[in-house]
Amino acid sequence: MARRDHSHPYLVLFALWLMVFSASSQVIIVSPILPRIGEALNIPEALQGWLITSYAVFLSIFALIIGPISDKFGRRLVILLGCGSMAVALWLHGVADNFTQLLTVRAAAGAAGGMLSGAAVSYVGDYFPYNKRGWANGWVMSGIAVGQIIGIPIGTLLADWFGFKGAFLMFAGTMSMTTVLIWFYVPQPDVQRDTNKLTLKSAIAGYRELLGRKVVVAASATYFLMFFSIGLYVIYLPTWLESHLGVEATAIASLFFVGGIANVIAGPSAGKLSDRTGRKPLIIVSCLGLAVVMVLTTFATTSMFMAYVLFGFAMVMFALRISPLQSLMTALVEEQRRGALLSLAVAIGQVGIGIGGAVAGLAYVKYGYVSNTVTGAIAILGMAILVHVSLPEPRGQRIAAQDEVMPPPPGAPESN
Repeated sequence: MARRDHSHPYLVLFALWLMVFSASSQVIIVSPILPRIGEALNIPEALQGWLITSYAVFLSIFALIIGPISDKFGRRLVILLGCGSMAVALWLHGVADNFTQLLTVRAAAGAAGGMLSGAAVSYVGDYFPYNKRGWANGWVMSGIAVGQIIGIPIGTLLADWFGFKGAFLMFAGTMSMTTVLIWFYVPQPDVQRDTNKLTLKSAIAGYRELLGRKVVVAASATYFLMFFSIGLYVIYLPTWLESHLGVEATAIASLFFVGGIANVIAGPSAGKLSDRTGRKPLIIVSCLGLAVVMVLTTFATTSMFMAYVLFGFAMVMFALRISPLQSLMTALVEEQRRGALLSLAVAIGQVGIGIGGAVAGLAYVKYGYVSNTVTGAIAILGMAILVHVSLPEPRGQRIAAQDEVMPPPPGAPESN
């Protein structure tokens, strides 16, 4: 049981931030060190994308399992179990000595990630009122950007100097620290929980009911297209840069450093701006901008300077999208179904990145990186159309109005 007297909104934000930093970094790090992994374990290029797919598949499965559990028993328990499980899985990367073993421990990390993905965003929805969620999500999601600035460059260099295992062991340490923080400083918000008896049959029926809502289908498809495009664009970008420009690991590390700075500057501001102007305009603008960057990448990247410019702009577009989209998602269903919705969307999104990773490897080998970027751009444009047409802006609607006037949880920041 969390000790509420130790709870403070900024400690809660920091714990969630460190969780996002650790969980996202151990995923992102696979892309820049993929060539090192392939060399160390003799993995053909066409199969390397399956390390992404393995993680994504198990994340999807466990996200679906954990969604109704978090609605029933609360987000804190689920987040605590997820952080502890991921810490163990990451430590086990240190004993993975062949492709099969690494594929297995990536799957284990994915299962732990499935516990965290939907529950983390749902926790922000539970703890903060709607008109503060963009701000809160912006700060929490800045953990991704700081991971790019600090975690990914350090992890890339560790992989280059000591082998790929060093990068994963570093994030095992930060996730272990996160588990301790969650235990002591993150309380269970006082929100309505699902009071129905939880069984396999009831969980399936709950998901079936959610998928009967057009807005849920649209939100899930949005997540699929978003992650599918990421899988196509990002996974083989470092491999292409190494072969196209002849750069080494230090240059790839610096690329993620620059992208992280762009993200961390834009992320919190984007979340706060979406609290004032609405979520959809920022999401749509980010999709259009990212599509342009994807198409331009193979034609305009003639030097590392241009790679910095394009990747930095891509990260700004990502920051404009992520916290507004997550905040929008928290208000699409009632609070006692929030965990199931977010877990469903994340699971389908991970199917997208899993398929994207598998397709990316085949397309890269057969047609070159330009096929990855163009297909990714088409997918992200599809996402923009879907958000514009099918996702309602909660402001002014009944569920949003209830959230706006709802008093913040104990210790949460007051609305302006």
